[in-house]
Amino acid sequence: MAPDRAVEALKWAADVAVGEALLSEVPERPVAAEWRAVPLEVFREHMDRVLTSKHPEPGLDAVEAVGCLDVWIPEVAAMVGFGDNEWRHKDVWKHTKQVVKQSVPRLEVRWGALLHDIGKPKTRRIDERGNVTFYGHAEVGAAMFRKRVAERLGFEGFERERVHFLILHHLRAAQYEEDWTDAAVRRFYKQMEDGLRDLLDLSRADITTKRPEKRRRGVQQISLLAKRIRELKDEDDRVAPLPKGLGTHIMKAFDIPPSKRLGDLMKRLTADAEAGLVAPQQPPSHYIDYLNQHRDTYDL
Repeated sequence: MAPDRAVEALKWAADVAVGEALLSEVPERPVAAEWRAVPLEVFREHMDRVLTSKHPEPGLDAVEAVGCLDVWIPEVAAMVGFGDNEWRHKDVWKHTKQVVKQSVPRLEVRWGALLHDIGKPKTRRIDERGNVTFYGHAEVGAAMFRKRVAERLGFEGFERERVHFLILHHLRAAQYEEDWTDAAVRRFYKQMEDGLRDLLDLSRADITTKRPEKRRRGVQQISLLAKRIRELKDEDDRVAPLPKGLGTHIMKAFDIPPSKRLGDLMKRLTADAEAGLVAPQQPPSHYIDYLNQHRDTYDL
């Protein structure tokens, strides 16, 4: 079956997203066979345009209204109306559109925002008190993406890995507490590697509560995490003035046991290196010679 009507409907949805068409002027809904006949590159061209636009929410409503999601991304279609009223949980589709809107318009981040909660319909549980939980939805969603969604939507290489990464880890930054140790923060940012910036941007966008104070706290926590990461990375990136293991060489050369005296000597030697009195990051023998030349200064 020819895809012409479906392509026109998809183009209309993209035009809605950029403000060049009205959402109220919904074209005739193509049938599933027409949607399946749309070439992948055409689908991605218009869908990418919707997601990176200034008005992705009406654009996504338009994509849903013409039946595109049912065929191309049924995992997202499953979120439409999901959780609303029945269990007093916010509509996941409404939340998802808001996250897309609030996220930075980088393509991988916007796709991550659209797909970050696709695991929720499969993981919703209701406890005896009527509380709704979605335990493990990030892991389930990431597995769904890797097994089915990525290939269907034409994700490859970096794009595929980054979107999978964002779905899998989208809750991590929001778990930050100020009592995390420096070691814990270092583990976090090293695990996130070069995806950290995109993850923090998605985490900020994922805060959609209508309660101003709760939103403020959430955004502040992520900002505090980002600040601690910057500070620790700056600290880690600074080159130490003295080589590792120098203290052991000094103990052997001058018969000094582990002690406060050794610690004070190393502090003074570090200060001299930072002041430029002795060259930094030289072989241990360089510093042994330097200390021999300045025995009186160092009380050796």
